[in-house]
Amino acid sequence: MRILLTGANGYVGRRLLPELLSQGHQVICCVRDQNRLGLDKAMLEAVTVWEVDFLDELKFDALPMHIDVAYYLIHSMTSSISDFDTMEAKAAENFNVYMDKIGVNQVIYLSGIVNNNVLSKHLQSRKDVEDILYQGNFKTTVLRAGIIVGSGSSSFEIIRDLCEKLPIMITPKWVLTKCQPIAIRDVIQYLIGVLLREDCYNKSFDIGGPNVITYKEMMQLYAKTRKIKLWIFTFPIMTPKLSSYWLYFVTSTSYKLAINLVNSMKMEVVCKDNELQKMLNIKPITYVDAIKLAFIKIEQNLVISSWKDSLSSGRFGHNFSEYIQIPKFGCLKDHQSRKVVDVERALDNIWTIGGERGWYYGNWMWQTRGFLDKLVGGVGTRRGRTHPKQLDNGDALDFWRVLLANKEEKRLLLIAEMKLPGEAWLEFRIDEDNVLHQIATFRPKGLLGRLYWYSLVPFHFFIFGGMIDNILKSEPAK
Repeated sequence: MRILLTGANGYVGRRLLPELLSQGHQVICCVRDQNRLGLDKAMLEAVTVWEVDFLDELKFDALPMHIDVAYYLIHSMTSSISDFDTMEAKAAENFNVYMDKIGVNQVIYLSGIVNNNVLSKHLQSRKDVEDILYQGNFKTTVLRAGIIVGSGSSSFEIIRDLCEKLPIMITPKWVLTKCQPIAIRDVIQYLIGVLLREDCYNKSFDIGGPNVITYKEMMQLYAKTRKIKLWIFTFPIMTPKLSSYWLYFVTSTSYKLAINLVNSMKMEVVCKDNELQKMLNIKPITYVDAIKLAFIKIEQNLVISSWKDSLSSGRFGHNFSEYIQIPKFGCLKDHQSRKVVDVERALDNIWTIGGERGWYYGNWMWQTRGFLDKLVGGVGTRRGRTHPKQLDNGDALDFWRVLLANKEEKRLLLIAEMKLPGEAWLEFRIDEDNVLHQIATFRPKGLLGRLYWYSLVPFHFFIFGGMIDNILKSEPAK
C-alpha cells in the first residue's frame, strides 16, 4: 500500500521507515527540508519525498496522490515554551486540509496518554491535536504512549545522563509520579499493527509496557542494570522552574524541552487498558529489557535516530536550508590550509570530529565554551553526536549543526548553535590538489559581535591551527 510518513526524519519516523519498506509498502516521506532526510542512497531511491511545512501557507501544486494511510508524527514541544500548542493545532488543521485534497483512507497518530482532567500544556496539546484529526475526512486511529525507551529517545537519554553523571541526586517530588514506559520496538509494532484495521478506525488506544513504575524506580532500575551506584533523595519543595534548570544543566536536553517535560512529569501516564495489545497479540518487553536492547544498539553503533538531531532542538529551527550558502560580505574569517598526504585518513578524522573524540586540540577550551553556553541558555556540548563515524545533513554535533556532509565531495559544513552575537560556520574541504581548507566564518551582529571575534583571535591562532594539524596527524578512530 501507499503510505505517507510525516516526521520521516524524526525519532520515531526514522525507526518506522525501514520497517514499512521491508514489508513492501510504497512510502512517501513528508519532510520540511529534503536536504536533511538523512537516508543512505539505497533507501533514498526506495522512497518518494514530499517537501512541505504544515505551518506554512497551503500549496496544492505537488500533492502526492492515491495514499492509503498517513502517519501523523509531528510534534513541536522542543521548539517553544509558550506557543507550541498553537503551532501543533495549526499544523494539524493544515494537515487535514491536505489529506482532504489527497483522499486518505486512514490516519494514524502517535499521541500521549491522558489520565487527568487537568493536563499539562504538552499533554493537552496532544489531546487537542487528536480532536482536530478526528474532524478530518478520514478514519483516525490514535495510539497514546507515555515514556518511550530506546537508544536515542529523549526519555532514555535524559535518564542515562542523570544516572551516569549524578551518583547522588537531590530530586523533586515528581520523581514519585507513576508512568508506564514502552520500548520503541513495541511502539513500531503497534504503529504497523493498526494499518487499515477496520476495528481500529476512529478509536484511541493506550499503549505501554508491562511495568508501571515511578520515575525514581526507572532511574534505580537503570542503575541496577548498568551496575552503577545511585542514591536518590527527594526534596519536596523544589519548584517546577528549578526542576527544569536541574534537568537542563545536567542532561543534554534543551531548556524548552526541560520545562515542558517537567510540567508533564507531574501527571501520571498509565494505560487505562491493554485492549489493543490483545487485539494485535503483542507481548511488550519489560523496561529493563528495553534498556538492555538500547545498549546493544549503542555498543554496535546501530542507533538509527536520536531526538537531539531534531532541528527544533537547536537555534535555527525551520530555516535550516537558508544557511548552507556561506555569506561573503561583512564576515570575519580564519582560513587554515594544509597539504594532505593521506586523503582517506583526513576524511575519516574530519567525519569523527566532536562527541567523545573531541575537536583535536584544546578540548578543555571547547568544553568550557559549552559550559558557558549552557549558563546563558544555549545547547552546550552535551548533545554529542548520534553515530561515532557517520554524519548526515541536519545532525546535531555538540553545539554545532551539520549543514552539509558529503564525503564524495570531501566537504563538511557546520553552523554554530551556541549563543553568539552573530552567526558562525565551520567548513572542512579537500580540494582537487589535495589541500585541506579549514575555514571558520563569523558574521557579527553589531559592535558586540566584532568585539567578540577580536577578543578570541589569540585563542583562534592556537585552536584552529592545532585542530587542522592534528586532523592530519591523528590515527583514524577504531
